[in-house]
Amino acid sequence: MTTAPLPTGPRPRRVRLSPEIRLAGLTTIALAVVAAVLAALLSGAPAALGASIGFAMVLAFFGLGALTMDVVATVSPGASLLVALLIYTLQVAAVGVVFLALDASDALGSTVHAGWLAGSVIVATLAWLVAQTVAATRSRQPIYDLPARVGDRSEASAP
Repeated sequence: MTTAPLPTGPRPRRVRLSPEIRLAGLTTIALAVVAAVLAALLSGAPAALGASIGFAMVLAFFGLGALTMDVVATVSPGASLLVALLIYTLQVAAVGVVFLALDASDALGSTVHAGWLAGSVIVATLAWLVAQTVAATRSRQPIYDLPARVGDRSEASAP
């Protein structure tokens, strides 16, 4: 009886979502469903489409940004602040580009309700940020190392 050879070389690394990203994503998705149903009931299909597009934009841009920040913080913690500022700038620019593209295509106002789109982007952004902040403050992650105290036993036993 033969067995399959064990793979050699590095294993592919699984992408794991941090608790902060999971909570923010699930909260935003739950609000997206509520907003789409509410928009459909109150203002019709264009409003539901506008709300759905707004929440999808926030989920896509903020989710990809958070995943990118997790990777950068793991690989090079020193570059995290610079990359975070760059990602935030690109997220704001990407939202603006989507709004301009919708406006240029004449979909904004006829097919997509502009008010529900803008409102859903604002609500989804606030929901994402609040959920991510709550999850981050509840997580037990050390964010800095305390300096060694003078006379500490570990310092005395060091060669």
